[in-house]
Amino acid sequence: MNQPLTVQVYCRVTVTVHDPAAVTGLAVQQLRDSDIDWATEEDDLETASAELGADLLNSLAGLADPGTLFPAVPAIEITGARIWAEHGDPHPRFQPGFEDPT
Repeated sequence: MNQPLTVQVYCRVTVTVHDPAAVTGLAVQQLRDSDIDWATEEDDLETASAELGADLLNSLAGLADPGTLFPAVPAIEITGARIWAEHGDPHPRFQPGFEDPT
């Protein structure tokens, strides 16, 4: 049997948000529907919902699901994904061929 191989897959997408309230609303609804033990959290549900509802970038990033990236590929597991959103043009570091000027 072959040994599992761990690789990094980098992905950048440009997203145009036409209705920010719809995005934040869905993120807040998913937060409310999640199975979080709020007794062990620093915030409570209402505080976390209000903070998420006021933050479009975190709401958008939270809705991205890396588990659906390779739906038809057998025998892979996606773990350790980090997804974030930023305003503006992409950073040069995330462009093909970028070399860190050290």
